[in-house]
Amino acid sequence: MAPSGLIALSLTCAALFPLGTEAAPYLPKDDSAILETLPGKPGDPSAAELRSLRAAVAAAPADTEAAARLARRYFDLAMEEGDPRYVGYAVAALRSWPETAAAPAEILVLHGKLRQYRHDFAAAMADFDLALKADPENYGARAWRTAILMVQADYAGARRECALLAPLASELQSVACRAYIDATTGQARSAYAQLAAAMAAAGALDSGHELWLRTRLAEMAWRAGDPAAAERQFRAGMGLGVNDNFILAAYADFLLEQGRAAEVVPLLRKWERSDTLLLRLALAARALKLPEGDRYARTLGERFADAGLRGEKLHLQEEARYLLELKGDARAALAAASENFRTQREPRDALVLIEAALAVRDPAAAAPALQWLESAGFEDRRTRDAAARLKALRP
Repeated sequence: MAPSGLIALSLTCAALFPLGTEAAPYLPKDDSAILETLPGKPGDPSAAELRSLRAAVAAAPADTEAAARLARRYFDLAMEEGDPRYVGYAVAALRSWPETAAAPAEILVLHGKLRQYRHDFAAAMADFDLALKADPENYGARAWRTAILMVQADYAGARRECALLAPLASELQSVACRAYIDATTGQARSAYAQLAAAMAAAGALDSGHELWLRTRLAEMAWRAGDPAAAERQFRAGMGLGVNDNFILAAYADFLLEQGRAAEVVPLLRKWERSDTLLLRLALAARALKLPEGDRYARTLGERFADAGLRGEKLHLQEEARYLLELKGDARAALAAASENFRTQREPRDALVLIEAALAVRDPAAAAPALQWLESAGFEDRRTRDAAARLKALRP
């Protein structure tokens, strides 16, 4: 899902390429080269749309807007389906327009979105800064800066971005920006009330924007200890008929925590291509003692092993959960969770680090997550309970 309304956080989803000086994505020399054919059904409107967009680029290779439309659609498909290979295709679509001050602002925003998907946050912020220099009123660049600051737990910085975003945004968008921060910093109930009221006052919304808002409201209610409200919001979002990897993962986590693994399996059975969703499917199958559970876990382990051979370390939160909850290797899980928390500090990142440290009875190993929990004032009961048990351990 693209940030059609405010901030679409792809930042915890699957990532494709390594960071820094590690291997760059492969770009074919010939546009006609077929690397892999992604799944599609006869008459699939997405496949037809991609063919049309690729044809437009082939007919006018110097047309920045044609390239931007193609890259944007690839990115949206990566968000919808959780398949990071689409990000590689988007990178290839933009290869004629490098990230320089001379590039159009929209191209720079697209580069930034692709970089943040790969968790290269510093480079993404640089891209968004360049876009804002070219177009100080670029809403997308400002919104994505806010998203990255949230992932990095820089809540003061995120609030500053919200204030800068306000003149470019609707009332609902401004409320949503502030509420998203409030809900992570100890004010989940009031954030939920404010956002729900603003959403009701706004009237009809496009489905992508509504999905983002419903997912955020569901998370806020869940954190505030109101599972009934969370359920209503999750179901309302799912009922919009928009494919979105993020809401599926969040709802699956909610169901697993509620002891409703039997509902996760039919929800995710057709989403094995997404590593984030395969993890939840494997956890549900393991809880239900289903025979396919071992296959799911084995496939997931193979994918993490392949990523390691390529030097990729961008699935560390999911890998830590796999190691802890499926493989039973708490030490390895703690190492992965610790490395992950150095660059990505969202609530789920903190929880897996705390639970891994609890499994090996090492409170000091989770000190950064415990410090984050207290400074942020995050309210989630499961995280708070795990932290309390960890701190109660004798040194």
